[in-house]
Amino acid sequence: MASVVQSLADVNQQLFEAKKTKKLSFEQIAQRMGRDEVWVAALFYGQAKPTDEEVDKLIDVLGPWIDAKAMKRHFNPHFFPERGQLTPMPPTDPTLYRLYEIIGVYGYALKSVIHEKFGDGIMSAINFSAKVEKVQKNGADTVRITYEGKWLPYDFHC
Repeated sequence: MASVVQSLADVNQQLFEAKKTKKLSFEQIAQRMGRDEVWVAALFYGQAKPTDEEVDKLIDVLGPWIDAKAMKRHFNPHFFPERGQLTPMPPTDPTLYRLYEIIGVYGYALKSVIHEKFGDGIMSAINFSAKVEKVQKNGADTVRITYEGKWLPYDFHC
């Protein structure tokens, strides 16, 4: 079975190979680019659209381990990510399945609390950021995931 990375475009596979060769984390790459680590990871997976300036920064960070011309050709102004196509539903990867399971179990509870606090609308996944933190709780490592999206109230004009 091929990995998800092997199913990506050649330039995205090249990004992962350069990251591995340079022994860099997404956090380290993000710091050097002035971006968020989750956004950088999404870019590597072909799920984010970089500006020309961000492509140049990525080339600077990963240096000779990537083909700069191929990166610029791929991430041109006409590049638009095919978002949400990487994962079968339900997901088979254990980590992705846990996230899917969390929405299945807590989705309506979260939705209800959001509506109580904000009214009728949705949280944007376009004007959005996510943060992953490693925190200690009762002497154990725990994962803290924070989602932050712009509030978009429904406004019907029919």
